[in-house]
Formats: sequence, structure tokens, C-alpha cells
Amino acid sequence: MGTKGRDIVGVDLKELVKLLNKALADEWLAYYQYWAGSKVAVGRMRGIVAGELEEHAKEEFEHAEKLAERIIQLGGTPLINPKQWEKEANCGYDEPASPNTKKLLEQNIKGEQCAIEVYRKILKKVEGKDVLTAHLVLEILEDEVKHEEDLEAILQDMKTKVE
Repeated sequence: MGTKGRDIVGVDLKELVKLLNKALADEWLAYYQYWAGSKVAVGRMRGIVAGELEEHAKEEFEHAEKLAERIIQLGGTPLINPKQWEKEANCGYDEPASPNTKKLLEQNIKGEQCAIEVYRKILKKVEGKDVLTAHLVLEILEDEVKHEEDLEAILQDMKTKVE
């Protein structure tokens, strides 16, 4: 993004880049959490759960790419050291230590709920001040809400007795 493009952003650029980098750290950790969970999943509805986790991993990776691009447009540098991810993340990493499909779903629902809150806060900060970041954040927020919904639906299906 050029100088004028940065000039029209109505929020402190350093602070915004920091918030976006924290979200970027979350996305990288979410990507890995989903990816690892999809590989180790065992138990009820394993194929469905693993497939959903793998799909979500790909979308989290896409979020990371978009956030990195926006950070660069704003004149910042995306987090380039994986050691920083856990330190900077809002939501952290919930190791899929138990491969049980129900536990994996619960872990990832918790992660999505955290992500929803993170993006809601960023949106509140940029809404009406930085249209491009607001658009990006809305796009990612929509995906995170859908992820939570998808995971909760599978979990509900697991709990439903078939007669």
C-alpha cells in the first residue's frame, strides 16, 4: 500500500499492525491445531471430523496469508519467527493431546469462540476508520462463525441417538 493508502487509515498504524500480528499468530496456531487434529483423530465419526478439521486448517492458512498481506500493506512486518506465535497469540494453542473426536471438536469450538471475539474487537477498532481492514476482518469473522457452527453441528450429531 502506498503512502496515501496508509494516510487514510484512521487508526494508529503501529497498534493496528500489532493487533493484526496477534491475529496472525492465532491463525498459524489454529492452522496447526486443526491440521494435527485431523491426522490423529480417532473415535466416533472420525472420517467426518477429520475431514472438517482438514478443511478448517486450509481456511485458517488462507486467513494467515490475507493477514500477512494486510500487515505488509500497512507498512508492517508479519511475525516471521514461529517462536513468537505462542507468545503473541490471543487464543493460544490447544494441543490435540487426546485424539478423541469429541475432545477435538470441543477444543476447536473453544478456539473458534476465541477467534470470534478477537475479530469482533478488531472490527470495532477499525470500523468506519479503515475500510480495507474492516472488510478483511469481516470476511475472516464470517468464516470463524461458520467454523464454530460446523463444529457444534457435528458435536450435536454425535450426541443425538439414532433410533
